[in-house]
Amino acid sequence: MKKILEIDGEQREIEFSDETVEKIFMPFLHELTALKMTLDRKVVAYLVGCPGVGKTSTAKFLEQLSRERSNEVEEIRALGIDGFQFTAAYMNVTEIERDGQKILMRDVLGAPETFDVDLLVEKIREARHDGTNWNVYDRKIGDVLPDFWTVEDDILLIEGNYLLLNEEPWTRVRVLCDYSVFLMTNFSEDVERVMRNCGQADETWKL
Repeated sequence: MKKILEIDGEQREIEFSDETVEKIFMPFLHELTALKMTLDRKVVAYLVGCPGVGKTSTAKFLEQLSRERSNEVEEIRALGIDGFQFTAAYMNVTEIERDGQKILMRDVLGAPETFDVDLLVEKIREARHDGTNWNVYDRKIGDVLPDFWTVEDDILLIEGNYLLLNEEPWTRVRVLCDYSVFLMTNFSEDVERVMRNCGQADETWKL
């Protein structure tokens, strides 16, 4: 099954086998739907994996699939956490310590220390109750866009590298999820996708 989806501001073709859709994705969406009914409140699910594994494309695909099959399952909202990195202005002047040396945050962009975890926790808590506004990261300008999306959906699928990280302050994020999935693939596929993100390969994603 192929879909053209907007990812990081670009149109990309995402392809999954029909077997994957029917035997993995749809049962997953049914589980989230059942969980919402059981808890009788908004549901927060995490999709976690290494960089380049396909978290964003998988989450977006699932969002679109839930809309197309809304007669069977609840619609979900796919969200990323890149928008909760500190701003470029902040990282350009703020130092952290690595291996006994002080370096600027901007030199380790995307590392756990470069995220405003307090703000992320606040936004997830708000999203679980009445809703919130959600930050996004604009790759074209290389900076955060605060409160870009309005989020009031009943089932949220949040994707990111560190959501289940078992160290402070990320443990405060870890405890806010109702359901989590760790996405895995083989190393060569990871490398290829990271290269695509860096503009070194074609823009068709086949997962």
